[in-house]
Amino acid sequence: MSGIFKAYDIRGLAPQEINAEIARKIGAAFGQYLQGGRIVIGRDMRDTSASLAKALAAGALSSGLQVFDIGMATTPMLYSAIIRRDFRGGAMITASHLPKQYNGIKLCREKAIPLSGDKGLPEIEALTRDMDTPPQNQDQEQKIDFLGDYIEELSTFIEGDEHLKVVVDAGNGMGGLDTPRLIPRFEHCDFITMLMNPDGEFPVHVPNPAIPSTTEKLQERVKTENAALGIAFDGDGDRCGFIDEKGGRIPADLMIAVLAEYFLARSPGATILYDLRSSRAVPERIRELGGKPLKTRVGHSFIKSKMRKDSAVFAGELSGHYYFQDLGYIDCGLMAMVVMLNLLGKKQQSMSEMVRPLMKYARSGEINISTKEPDRMLEVLASAYRDGERAHLDGLSVEYPSWWFNLRKSHTEPVVRLVIEADNEDILAQQRSKLMEIVHQNGGEVDNPE
Repeated sequence: MSGIFKAYDIRGLAPQEINAEIARKIGAAFGQYLQGGRIVIGRDMRDTSASLAKALAAGALSSGLQVFDIGMATTPMLYSAIIRRDFRGGAMITASHLPKQYNGIKLCREKAIPLSGDKGLPEIEALTRDMDTPPQNQDQEQKIDFLGDYIEELSTFIEGDEHLKVVVDAGNGMGGLDTPRLIPRFEHCDFITMLMNPDGEFPVHVPNPAIPSTTEKLQERVKTENAALGIAFDGDGDRCGFIDEKGGRIPADLMIAVLAEYFLARSPGATILYDLRSSRAVPERIRELGGKPLKTRVGHSFIKSKMRKDSAVFAGELSGHYYFQDLGYIDCGLMAMVVMLNLLGKKQQSMSEMVRPLMKYARSGEINISTKEPDRMLEVLASAYRDGERAHLDGLSVEYPSWWFNLRKSHTEPVVRLVIEADNEDILAQQRSKLMEIVHQNGGEVDNPE
């Protein structure tokens, strides 16, 4: 069980690290943590998800919880069920965007507030660690159907009557469950769908739109179909990536600034959160639109908490998570699609024209670095760049007038992640070279996915 409790969720190889026995213990521990009430459980399409969901339900029942099962679902659908049906908490069996050999559990309390490494997951881990396997309870979870309610909720946000052609790739993930049910509600749009059949083997590509190779076929399809927009969902539907009409990938942080226009038109002066890896263009654009940009650390549990605290209407991350006050502060890829189509239908601009003014800085993208001593790597760089304006909101951020970088430990993988941005390509190349030299001298190796 060691190592499966992460900063935001529980995740590991299945069944080697996470299996039915462990899931049953986690379910029982979850019941002890909540101290009674009704919970709802959902799962993705992975081969091991059904057995893990069944085991977690059994553990939860053994500790006195009432358990309701919504079957296969996206993570945002599970969140919505917790909020709309007033459950005490919920659990989603998923490993999100990771390859097929992984699985995991996302736990929430009321209002879909996530348990995290800061609060909730350490207590669950401690309860689970020394627990005997709970006995099989004779009670059974109760089945409920929530998909229809979820689609009705999302459809209330659809606006406009502009004709748009859109290509959507679900990556054989759970986006294939809700997307086909929602797209008929866009009576003015033509949708072309790809890989809508949920398949835990992921026969074409891993459902992770952050990896450039996973969107290559989508990019080509957007161009051949002369579509206005392409959208790719991750495995559990809480993230998405956007492709412009020319087949170009749009950086997810710049999409925060694009989508912000929709919310600031509805709520002038509102607060919008962006994660600290985002381009300087993001807060600059939010201010231009009359909004209040606030920088936040990375991670859905931290962002949701800060959104509630600051009453932010919208938030986004470089990873492609977008969060909506309208939905109860949850992240939802499908809602991001709805908002973007609403905005695109109102604008007399193409996607590339909307994004072009934001592409004013030279950017490295996120660089994964393997290192055996991540803390030492942070210390070395903090010392090497002590003449800059340093901050430790999440890892190490160092700012200079013409460039900045952030280095932070991943909460999901054994790497540190580096982001660099500069006023132009020459400065970026120069500073990246210096950073990489220090990284290599201290045992770090670039380890980005293909």
